[in-house]
Amino acid sequence: MSQEIRSVTSMQSPSQLLAQLRFADYIQPGDVIGWPQGPGEPLALTQKLVEQRAALPPCALLFGLSVSNTLQPELSAHFQFHALNGAGTARKVTASAAIFPSHVSTIPRLFRSGKLRIDIALIQVVPVSAGKYSLGVIADFTQAMIDSARVVIAIINPALPRLGADALVDAADIDVLVEGDDRILDMPDAQPSDVERQVARQVAALIPDRATVQLGVGTLPTAVAEALVDHRELGVHSGVVSDVLVSLVEKGVVSNAHKGLDAGLTVTGGLFGTQRLREFAAQHNLVSLRCADYTHSLATASALQCFHTVNSAIEIDLTGQVNAEVAGGRYLGALGGHADFVRAGTLSPGGRSIIAIPSATADGKHSRLVASLGMRPVTTSRGDVDIVVTEYGVAHLQGCSLNERIRQLIAIAHPDHRETLEKQAQDIKKAQGFQ
Repeated sequence: MSQEIRSVTSMQSPSQLLAQLRFADYIQPGDVIGWPQGPGEPLALTQKLVEQRAALPPCALLFGLSVSNTLQPELSAHFQFHALNGAGTARKVTASAAIFPSHVSTIPRLFRSGKLRIDIALIQVVPVSAGKYSLGVIADFTQAMIDSARVVIAIINPALPRLGADALVDAADIDVLVEGDDRILDMPDAQPSDVERQVARQVAALIPDRATVQLGVGTLPTAVAEALVDHRELGVHSGVVSDVLVSLVEKGVVSNAHKGLDAGLTVTGGLFGTQRLREFAAQHNLVSLRCADYTHSLATASALQCFHTVNSAIEIDLTGQVNAEVAGGRYLGALGGHADFVRAGTLSPGGRSIIAIPSATADGKHSRLVASLGMRPVTTSRGDVDIVVTEYGVAHLQGCSLNERIRQLIAIAHPDHRETLEKQAQDIKKAQGFQ
């Protein structure tokens, strides 16, 4: 932190009211301003930042998955957009954003090395002890943002759960502390479709009792969690968790007793749910918030027993290449933790990696198993993909030839699209030089 900025902040009282905060006192031309993902967004700070935009020098906003209405296309007249992904409400602005494709496991290192720039970090915290605060609902790469920023501006939010581990922040790391908000962004579980529930039943049949599972957020992960209701003594290790975790623990499905690592604890980078999940985490001491270079680390995965990772995708080509980023010419997803967890499942003793998708788009017009990704990105390579699941069955791709992959994937495609895929497969074989 520069001496000029330090002289401003060091003379302040321990905290100030939100109404007194003037971002122009801290932001320099060209600065990158970032905040945590999802419910970790300090809503009062980001809203005030936007309100004061006319008084700020040219700068950029850095964001990941968003669930607020903070990011709007018209803000591009005042800010540059730096997007780590296009998930949630961030999709509104990714068309005018600079996209930074990064595996979640690498983001902490990229921040700390300066390769991924952040100058001003906005966070929300709750006091836990003398000299310590908790981020409450997020860890992932937030500590790396704090470590790397020139100025850290924090708002005290008494509604946050007081969780420890990698969610703890030293008071000395906070340069500007303000008060005045108790809102937390909720992320309730959405209702899966009937097709997603069919896919989820296929996935659940592949997961044995006592396995450790990784689930994300969204309708398909929710459906998979619901389909695991008859399982016993599962563990959970995941980038994020949602409210369905509470149901699984209460029903005796999740005990975390046989993970081989972090026994008794659900390990996650974020609580992406509602007050139900936050209260559960605060009251029962069964959830550990950890940073991304732990949750997504291959070294961690290799120590987990029977780790079954479950991820989705936008589309998969007939040789197993996965696109989890772009659909219809729009950037909707991310590299994110996709490849991290795909590889993690195959490294764990007894583990598997499962990619689960409905076989077709919701209107049935387009197959999500495609002959070729064309100009769309390969998020995860075919060499990493293990198991692909649709509502029509399971394709085991590890150790299979290209011809066998094509055969298996067409077999689990939607029946209305199989004939077309068979014809297209001949062109793919010719273009890629195999028969």
